[in-house]
Formats: sequence, C-alpha cells, structure tokens
Amino acid sequence: MQKDYRDDRLSNLPDDIVLNIVERLDTADATRTSILSRRWKLIPAMLSKIVMTVGSFEPWHDNWSILTFDDTVRAWANGTMHEATRSILESRATSDLYTIQCVVCLEFYLGDEFTILIGQTVANAMAAHKVASAEFTILTKVRARCTDDNLLTQGAQFMSFFDACPNAFGGLTRLSLERLRLGESQFPKVFSICKQLKDLRLYSCDMGSLSLLELEHPQLRKAEIAACDFEMVDLKWLPKLTVLSFEYWFYKNDPFSLGYAPLLQSVSISNIGLSSHKVLKLSQLLAKASSISDLHLNFKCESIWVKPEGWKQLSTVFHGLRYVKLMNISEECDLNWTMFILQGAPTLKELCVTVQDHFCEIIRGVSRKSHGLSEEKKDKEVVNWETSLGFKHTSLAVFRIFGFQAQEKFVSYIKSVVEAAVNLEKIYLHDKPLCRKCRRRVRRTSMYPRTWKHKSYIREEINKGTRPPVVGIHFLK
Repeated sequence: MQKDYRDDRLSNLPDDIVLNIVERLDTADATRTSILSRRWKLIPAMLSKIVMTVGSFEPWHDNWSILTFDDTVRAWANGTMHEATRSILESRATSDLYTIQCVVCLEFYLGDEFTILIGQTVANAMAAHKVASAEFTILTKVRARCTDDNLLTQGAQFMSFFDACPNAFGGLTRLSLERLRLGESQFPKVFSICKQLKDLRLYSCDMGSLSLLELEHPQLRKAEIAACDFEMVDLKWLPKLTVLSFEYWFYKNDPFSLGYAPLLQSVSISNIGLSSHKVLKLSQLLAKASSISDLHLNFKCESIWVKPEGWKQLSTVFHGLRYVKLMNISEECDLNWTMFILQGAPTLKELCVTVQDHFCEIIRGVSRKSHGLSEEKKDKEVVNWETSLGFKHTSLAVFRIFGFQAQEKFVSYIKSVVEAAVNLEKIYLHDKPLCRKCRRRVRRTSMYPRTWKHKSYIREEINKGTRPPVVGIHFLK
C-alpha cells in the first residue's frame, strides 16, 4: 500500500523563499494566505511591497452585479481599500527588518472622505517608520466627457486632499494624476512638497487654456505627460530625468522644451498629426538632449509630423542613439524618408518600423475635418526626402518591420537599408499586428508571404545586387 504523504512542504520552506512566493501575488490575495497557519499569519506584515488597487474592492470583482457603479459604490470600494491598507500597515512592527524598504503602492478614487483617510493612514505609517515610501495613482470619478467644471471640481478635490495630507505626499516616489485643472501656483506647490518624487504621470491635466507648465525637480527620473492641455511644457531643470514620454498635444508649436536634463536617455513621442500642427524638427526639439539612446515615435496611423533632416543637423542629438522605433506609420505613406534616422545616428544598433492602418481607431470620411485631420496625403511633408548618394552605415545590426507586405515599396525600402547598412546581420519581417477589434479585417487584407516559395522569392529580391547578401532574413507572424 502506497504511503500517504501529508507534509506541508510550503511551510517547511525558509521565510525568504515563502515571502518571495507570496509577493508574486496581488496584496489582497497575499493577505488571504494568513489564514493557513500561525506562521503564515505573519506574512502580510513581512511584505516589502504593498500593492492595493480600488478595482480589487469594487462590486463586480465579487460578481455583485446588482449594485450600480455610482458614487456610493466607489466610496464603498475606497472605504474597503482604506480598511485593508490600515489593517496591513498597523500589523507591521517598526523594528522589523522587512519594513525598512517597504513601498506602499495605492490606486484609489478622489473625492470622498475615505480619500483623506487613505492619505493619513500612509502618512502615519511613514511617521512610525513602518514604510519607506509610497506611490499614489489617483483616479477621478468623472472619467469620460470631462467638462471644464468637472476639471475644476476635481482639481479642487485634489488640492483639499493634498493640503490635508502633506506628510504622505512628502514621501511619495510616484504620483499619477488624471483629469484635473489646477491653478498656476498649485503644480509648483505639489512638486515642492513631493521631494522624493521619481516618477510623475499627468493625463488630461492643465492650468487653463494656453498655460505653461514648468517642471523643476531634483529627483524626478521619469515623466509621462499625455493629452494635457498645456500650450507648452518646459522641462526646465531635471538633473536626474532619464525617461520622457509625451503623448498628444493640441497646439501648433513645439509641445515641450528641454532645459537641463543631462541624463535623459529614452524619449517617446506620440501624436495624431492635425492640420494645425507644425512639423517638428528633432534637431531643435531635442537640441539639449545629448545622451539619448532610445527614441520612439508613434504617428497613430495619421500624418507624419516629424521633418527629415540631414546628418549635420542631427549629429549632436543622435550621436548616441542605439535603438529607434517608428510606430504606426500609415500604409499609404512611403517609407524611404525614415532613412534620415540612419544618416543622423551613426551608432544605431537596431531600427524597428511598424506600418499599419488600425481600422478600429482611424477616423474616416466627413468626420475627419471636424476632428481637425488633414485631407492631404499623410506623407506630404516627407515625400520629397532623398537619401544621400553613397551613404553607408556601419553599426546597424538588426532591422525589423511589423506590417510587412509583399509590395514593391516594402522591398525597395528594405533594399535601401541593406545597401546602406553594410554590417546588417538580421532582418525580421512580421505580419500586420493584430488586435481583438479588427483582427478579421486585418487578416483579410494582409499580403504577407506565407509559403516557402513566396518567402524565398522575397529573400532573393532583397538580396539582388547586394554584396555580400544578408543571410538572416526571417519571416515572423
């Protein structure tokens, strides 16, 4: 008869290994393990990172479909999350080694009495040295079709919360805000109190029409600014900034200016090119960013809003570039203009280009004019760009195209890259990216080579006339 082993192997593991396993769970789930045994009851107090999201406490999380999703339900979810956060933080001992580096990451709604209680709970835990720092993701209750009144109301609610819990904000390392309108003096006030802030995200925030946001912070390392109604964002003094993400702007001038940011390495810029937008010159926009190694440009399947420039203009900006990603170039655009990246970035190692018209997002027909979209060709500003004759690039090793189609414009473009990049090792040709909304339509219109014979023909066309030929041409769906 086979022996029945009933040993609890998990409980026999060392504390560090058990803690490592539990910390991979959502904090709400991790706390539920405390019912397993006396030993496991201590686990929540040992977590080095406490992550609590209000979504884990909203009614549908437990399939309570009877309740409607209104302010009462949101307040209930905020209150439940506050109680869970308070319980975990109060269980922690100030002398416990596990509390020294503990980070509390909270996502909650703005605008009810529990908001301030959450902030005060975190502030008390910091004062008692039970946590080292905190991260706040603050959600607003009006999240669609925000009016000016909504923005002003939510801005006032945030400042009331901020003024009630300055000590909590003093220990923040990450702050994410959305759909707020603050006064001209209030953003600087927030940044001055958040002395430990390393990561800032602003979505659809402003200080009124045609306002200027000035960012000065000694510790900020990452800044994400999306769909904010600032006429200009002045990155005035950010000595530790390494990552900048800027998405959607509404005015015709440059969306941001760089002051002192000597460590900036990664820049990501995304926008739908409107007829009112100016074409950006990267040599001017990034003139003071001499250490950029990663550059991502997303054109959202609309007009090309960047101007190709010569290597002389770009040499000081692009001399350290290692990786460039050009995303969502419309299928109606020519691709040869992207060669200006190679000409301006002599140390570039990898170039990635995505070509697609995302049918579920593109605005078509008469609606385009009302949205400020141009009726002209999407590559009007770059169609006359010509690559310098005899230009050679010695560093590029990897070239990727997502959305490759068996068409002349793709083959001739790849040949241009192959002829210029004399040390190119690998080419990866991917089919069109798929999404759940438009998957069927994309598949029906795809001209991606699928047979071995067709792929061999494409390889031969790419390598025709090139010496030596590129051996590593890979087709990936």
